[in-house]
Amino acid sequence: MKIKLDIDPEIAAQVEIFLATTEGRKDCTNGPLTMAALVHMLLEDVALTVERPGSWEAQAMFNLLGAHGYEC
Repeated sequence: MKIKLDIDPEIAAQVEIFLATTEGRKDCTNGPLTMAALVHMLLEDVALTVERPGSWEAQAMFNLLGAHGYEC
């Protein structure tokens, strides 16, 4: 599935700053982090709340979504 996202320019700029801080990191699990890779990784972790709810990735996503009021 392909999706197109409209991102607020201020949010995009802040995310780009974050992404720049990850450049050159060798200890990251998913390789170089780009905007697209970040979105993909987050969607994978949401999918893990269904596939492997006991995993650390799913638990972190449960916490994040719960903080925003989404009960999983």
